[in-house]
Amino acid sequence: MQPPLLPEETLARVYRLARIDGTGVLLLAGAFALAAALVGDRTGAVIGLLVAGAGAIELHGTQLLRQGEIQAMRWLIFSQLFLMLVVLAYCAIRLVNFSPEFIDHALTPELRTAFVQAGYAPEELNDLVRRIYYLTYGLVAAGTVFYQGAMIRFYLRRWTPVAQAIATAEEE
Repeated sequence: MQPPLLPEETLARVYRLARIDGTGVLLLAGAFALAAALVGDRTGAVIGLLVAGAGAIELHGTQLLRQGEIQAMRWLIFSQLFLMLVVLAYCAIRLVNFSPEFIDHALTPELRTAFVQAGYAPEELNDLVRRIYYLTYGLVAAGTVFYQGAMIRFYLRRWTPVAQAIATAEEE
């Protein structure tokens, strides 16, 4: 069994992970927001911008860490909570606003023919698409609870060593 990391190493790891996570969220969500805006999906664009904002909040936390501010940990945790809230709200909006017209949009005539040839009855297709739709957004919601929850736990468990590293750096 390995000994616990030194507080300075813990601080470096928290900083590195937060920088990578924040940058990835900001860039990916920004790209999705732009793509959604280009196709006229206002809800998707707004959600993308809010998610990008969560990435920016996390990056702000990394800058505070760099400056030796312990409140940076609050920013890092808040960014994850905010991101989780936005993704869960998006999933809820999509689940509540399911429309049968989506099925017609999702299943082109060629795709319907392929499913029928694969053995699905035409009346089963609508139910299949509806189930896949709900399953997809349910998995996205569960995934964000798991991932953002793990990130929050990661930050919370490292709060004390990070505070020790910052205090030691201030004394020097």
